[in-house]
Amino acid sequence: MRSFIPNQHGAWAMLIVPFLFGVFASTPVILHLPLFLCWLLLYLFTFPLLQLIRTGKGERYKKPLLVYGVLLAPLAGVLLMAKPGLVWYALSLLPFFLINCYYARKNQERALLNDFAAVLLFSSIVFVTYQIGGGNDWSAAVSLFSLSVLYFSGTVFYVKTMIREKRNKAFYGLSVGYHIVQAAVMGWMFSLWLLLPAGVLLIRAIVSPRLQPSIKVVGISEIGYAVLMTATVLCLYT
Repeated sequence: MRSFIPNQHGAWAMLIVPFLFGVFASTPVILHLPLFLCWLLLYLFTFPLLQLIRTGKGERYKKPLLVYGVLLAPLAGVLLMAKPGLVWYALSLLPFFLINCYYARKNQERALLNDFAAVLLFSSIVFVTYQIGGGNDWSAAVSLFSLSVLYFSGTVFYVKTMIREKRNKAFYGLSVGYHIVQAAVMGWMFSLWLLLPAGVLLIRAIVSPRLQPSIKVVGISEIGYAVLMTATVLCLYT
């Protein structure tokens, strides 16, 4: 099952949260359901593809590629017939995916640039879900996209201080500094209410690396932080 189920736990939040931002900032419609299924299958398809590029183990990853590809192709075809403009969105994702392929080939998937490319890629779904839900205030869509990028970029810094850079004091300082700027930007440019989740995230960035919880605890707690951020944003934009 390791060939079928992605082990990048943080990606699940990036898959879901920006999608919800766009859905509830506009109007939930029935087309959002097949769109989410297609979005999920696209992620499940690209995971073994990137692992194949990284390892060259075709025998291990060709089966999940086949299974997810067979499920994805007809669903994507139906969506493109319903919303032909989605083809331009799909093409816009290609540069970010090529960055992911490059780092997979070099076996450097945890590189910062690769992580930020993934953050931009996943956050961009806000524009699609917002438009499909009938949203027409594109300044709101840009705000939601920016909030998603701000939040998940902070998560990138934080998780690295907990795992790969946990003994790197300079990186810890960079993470805390980013979260201070993040809180200031959210409160000043968006809403003072966002200081609530931003403050919690800042405390997390300061305290958690010193407590050194297990990776499992870090992963579970991230679910709570994502729920807090999502609930606050949806209260403001719904």
